[in-house]
Amino acid sequence: MTDQSRRKLLLGAAAVPVAAAVSPLLPGTAIADDDVEAPNTVVTPGDRQYADLVIGSNARFVASPRQVHVPGSAAQVVRSVQAAVDAGLKVVVRSGGHCSEDFVHSPSAQVIIDLSELNEVGFDPVRGAFFVEPGAGLGEVYRTLYKKWGVTVPGGLTPTVGAGGHVAGGGYGRLSRQYGSSIDHLCGVEVVVVDTTGRARTVTATNQPSDPHRDLWWAHTGGGGGNFGVVTRYWFRSPGATGNDPSTLLPKPPKTVVDSLVRWSWADMSREAFRRLLRNHGRWHELNSAPGSPHSSFYSLFTVLRKNSGVLDLNTTLDGTLPDADRLLAGYLAALNDGVGVPFTHDVRRDPWLKSTLLSRTPDTFSGTRAKLKAAYLRKALPDRELDVIYDRLTGTGYTNPVAGLLITSYGGQVNAVPSTATAQPQRDSVNKVVYVNSWNDPAEDAEHLRWIREFYRDVHAGTGGVPVPGELYDGSYINYADVDLADPAWNTSGVPWHALYYKGNYARLQQVKARWDPRDVFNHALSVRLPR
Repeated sequence: MTDQSRRKLLLGAAAVPVAAAVSPLLPGTAIADDDVEAPNTVVTPGDRQYADLVIGSNARFVASPRQVHVPGSAAQVVRSVQAAVDAGLKVVVRSGGHCSEDFVHSPSAQVIIDLSELNEVGFDPVRGAFFVEPGAGLGEVYRTLYKKWGVTVPGGLTPTVGAGGHVAGGGYGRLSRQYGSSIDHLCGVEVVVVDTTGRARTVTATNQPSDPHRDLWWAHTGGGGGNFGVVTRYWFRSPGATGNDPSTLLPKPPKTVVDSLVRWSWADMSREAFRRLLRNHGRWHELNSAPGSPHSSFYSLFTVLRKNSGVLDLNTTLDGTLPDADRLLAGYLAALNDGVGVPFTHDVRRDPWLKSTLLSRTPDTFSGTRAKLKAAYLRKALPDRELDVIYDRLTGTGYTNPVAGLLITSYGGQVNAVPSTATAQPQRDSVNKVVYVNSWNDPAEDAEHLRWIREFYRDVHAGTGGVPVPGELYDGSYINYADVDLADPAWNTSGVPWHALYYKGNYARLQQVKARWDPRDVFNHALSVRLPR
């Protein structure tokens, strides 16, 4: 097939099998024999499913690609990438669709590779490791690993988030203080890359020191999605695990967890009480977030939205099998409420771990709404100046959206036992993550809501140029809560580039990986790793 006919098929209006739209794979591309003739679903604007395949969870962004490919194997991903490269089309990748910016659902996207059908989870006896495909939702990952083998990967809260982007960006959640981040158990990755000649192929990279592709594995330990290629499989095995019994190769979650919900009424919360409560919360995490802490199984999500939301909610989980779990929880709540003087309600229940995980009382940040996220790592409790800015913004008049504010999550613990250069994600001594959130429905209100959250974030971080510059208090931001404002000098006046906020000193190494594995910059977006100059 000629390049001209290949381009015609890619640009055409009808859905066609991708196998008919691309030339045979070039030598050296690793695919299974039974995949050679397998058709690939290709959806175009005339197809009924198109509208559902060009949107993600953040309704602010809708793409209009010429095609959406829905591959069912790594070989089909290779063919999709090759077809896009041959036709000179901008290709983007989606696993769960939860990206907070328009890295996928962008006007520039011409071919979307939707990995939702690459969703298997299982055990690979040859590698002695568990495999997770990128389209698997976190809920399905947890369900399969736990039901079959009694183990898990410490990952995020939202069951519908796809493993593909979540893991590549770092991956953390309720078990991370006890067992580390998802990437701390990542031992291998299979990636479709494009070389200098424009040839797409699969490469498997592992954490083995002798692996010549090890740098590609390292880049996926927090280097972010959409940077180096298309992940088609992850492998997980905990460091130090021995033998080949699957039930011993990843962390075992507790059989039972204690789920605690504490609720304070905003109507009772004075400025001083608010200061005291948030200062207590931060201080407790300063004191109890070292690796091996007796409180390592604690994870809390503190939802602090605007006053007209009515309440401040603190969702906490901990290992319910600990003999002193009730005492530890009571001590935690006493420390948080010390000197606050505001009444609260407290609901506690015990649930099996999987039920608690899949039916979490913590919300999806945005699901079908228009949203904006911003984030910061905290190394210590916020000072009074910052707390006063937060209080004023959450209680001020003139802005009434009740679903705007902060989520403060527990961090640290075993995450902080890993050296900052061992993975691409360098933040290894923080105790909290703060997520600034805003969500709304009416497109006509975009400017109002975006301005509010941008000014909120800028004012909290006014002492460091409007962004959380790494230092005594902050340690930058988290790429999975992507925020293009960090690259905008109108909002980042610190003089510190966006990549230093996400990757710090690891960025130069990520650039070298980019140069080796994506030398043509096929995979790029507003905050992607740039080729070195």
